[in-house]
Amino acid sequence: MKLKEIIKISGIIKLLSGLHIGAGDSALEIGGLDQPIIKHPITGEPYIPGSSLKGKIRSLLELKYGKFINDLNAKNYGGPCNCGNCLICKVFGVGASNKSGEAGPTRLLVRDAFMTEEWKEKFKNGELSLEIKYENTINRITGTAEHPRPLERVPAGVEFEFNMSVRIYDQDNEDEILSLIKQGMALLQLDALGGNGSRGCGHIEFSKITISKDSNKEDEEENLNDFLRVKLCLENIE
Repeated sequence: MKLKEIIKISGIIKLLSGLHIGAGDSALEIGGLDQPIIKHPITGEPYIPGSSLKGKIRSLLELKYGKFINDLNAKNYGGPCNCGNCLICKVFGVGASNKSGEAGPTRLLVRDAFMTEEWKEKFKNGELSLEIKYENTINRITGTAEHPRPLERVPAGVEFEFNMSVRIYDQDNEDEILSLIKQGMALLQLDALGGNGSRGCGHIEFSKITISKDSNKEDEEENLNDFLRVKLCLENIE
C-alpha cells in the first residue's frame, strides 16, 4: 500500500442556529453554568473540535447504512461499526480493539474548526457575546414552565473555517471515498451538530468549499450545490 495523494477539503461552517458543544464536567465552576460550551484554553474563543465534526458525520452515515452495533446482547450496543471491512471503517478508522488491520490507515483527518478572522476580531473587541438559552420542563397539568436550565451557545451567524485531509492510497477508489464524505456532509446539513439538536441547536451550513489535490496548484472553489448534490445512496457499501 502506497500513499497516492492527499486531498484537502476546506471551507466555511456557518451557524444557522445557536451551537452547543459541551465542555464537560471538568469545566464546571461554583456558581457557573450547568452546560458551558467548549472554548480555547488560552484565548477563550469558542471552536468546533474536529472530533465532534468527524464523529457526527460518521454516526449519520452509520445510521443511514445500518453500520453500527445493533446486537442487544453486545457489550457496545449502539456503538460505531468496528468491522474493519466496510467503507465507513476504511474512511473514518477503527477502534483499538480491532486488530485485523484490514481497514488500513484512517483516510479522513478532520482539524479543529476555529472562527474566521472576522469573527475572531469581533470576539476580541467584545462585539460577539455568547448567548444563554434557558430550557424548561412543562408541567402537563398547570402548563407552567419549571426547572429552568441555562444552556450556553454560540449565536447564529458566526462562521468557522473547517479543514479536512483525505489520504488516498494506490488501492483506493477515490470517487467512492469522496462520495461517502460528501454524503456525510449533506446529511449533517439536514441534521444537527453538537448537543440539543432536537431542540433547535446546531443547524449548520457548509459554504465556500475548496478542493486541492496538488499543493503546487491553486485551490479550485467548488459550487456548494454541485459539491453536495450527491445521491444519498452508495452501492457496494459493504
